Amino acid sequence: MILYISYVYLTHNTSNCYCQPMNKSQQNPKLDDILYQCIQKVATGPGYSKSLSQEDARDALATILEGNADPVRTGVFLIALRMKRESMDENKGFLEALINTTNRVTADVDSVIDISEPYNGYVRGLSVTAFLAPLLAEMGEAAYSHGVESVGPKFGITHHKVLKSIGINVDISVDEAAKQLENPNIGWAYIDQKVINPSLHSLVDLRERLIKRSALTTTESLLKPISGKKETHMVCGYVHSEYPAIYAELARFSGFDNATIIRGVEGGITPSLQQQGKFFGYLDKSEETLTELDPKSIGIDVKKRAIPLPDDLPDPSDNDRGVINADAASSAAAKEGLAALKGQAGMAYDSLLYNASIVLLHRKRFGSLATAADEVSKVLKSGAVIDRLKYSGASI
Repeated sequence: MILYISYVYLTHNTSNCYCQPMNKSQQNPKLDDILYQCIQKVATGPGYSKSLSQEDARDALATILEGNADPVRTGVFLIALRMKRESMDENKGFLEALINTTNRVTADVDSVIDISEPYNGYVRGLSVTAFLAPLLAEMGEAAYSHGVESVGPKFGITHHKVLKSIGINVDISVDEAAKQLENPNIGWAYIDQKVINPSLHSLVDLRERLIKRSALTTTESLLKPISGKKETHMVCGYVHSEYPAIYAELARFSGFDNATIIRGVEGGITPSLQQQGKFFGYLDKSEETLTELDPKSIGIDVKKRAIPLPDDLPDPSDNDRGVINADAASSAAAKEGLAALKGQAGMAYDSLLYNASIVLLHRKRFGSLATAADEVSKVLKSGAVIDRLKYSGASI
């Protein structure tokens, strides 16, 4: 029934639709035969659906990314996989197809930290993790984050919106981002999906209309557009207990040497500030291990999980498709983050302190979370990260 509804919706609700123009597959249906065959396997009900091989999943997504797939079939395919629950082979096949179409470069630095936050953003509180990369850069770690401006189902606060609100150019190329990592005065960057993988980004409208997350949501954060000469370290978040093992295996498949996978608020990389937390991680592509966290051990003692939304946040505008005014909330997050980078105490300060300390602990820069926090605190109180933002073009 859900697949039938998807078909009707995609074929009859055509306003502002990604699928209005006639594409190659509509001119020649044989071009998406592989997608047709895959749908036959994955969309036959709970008792008969079969998982795809890695090769079939790769070829099906490659057909979609090349623009050779009928959009209705694309929607049915993605929803059917979601209903069946994607297998590891299917996730790897998707990731392989995405890697094959990703703009990848190696920066002229030994190590790079790749920060992945939920692409659809935050709606329950303010996120200041857009400032984690420049903070880590000031700690001697070249780092970048990536994402999109806005995507469903949340349409929330994103790195793109936060950084754009302070004048950062969020549309630089992957090569330009690598140059920023190499620049000792900058050392950090943000890269948008539209330059990392334009083919994947072209599916944003269709994915929004599907409403539910798909295997693309799992794999799009693992593309590793910039690598270090010696090692590349991934930082991502999760909520559901099955995802650390999934992300760890996919991260190794993508070529990440190290990974820090944090149980965070709204699936992001910031743990709850009011209770004990944890992260899973691996080094040198080894098996992942669990590390438990206590925010009180680094002086964080608050009554809320995350930075609350401002009471005076405007209602969503006509341009907002989510539950909050994302532009106003992102500007508020930027204000909180900049205050923290100037040493002002508060939950934004605590959040950045916690995040940076976790990453540096896992990278074995320090022997304990408390020791890492002491050094991060010195940097935050110095205000030195503000200079990195100014070198990056921020109007602050």
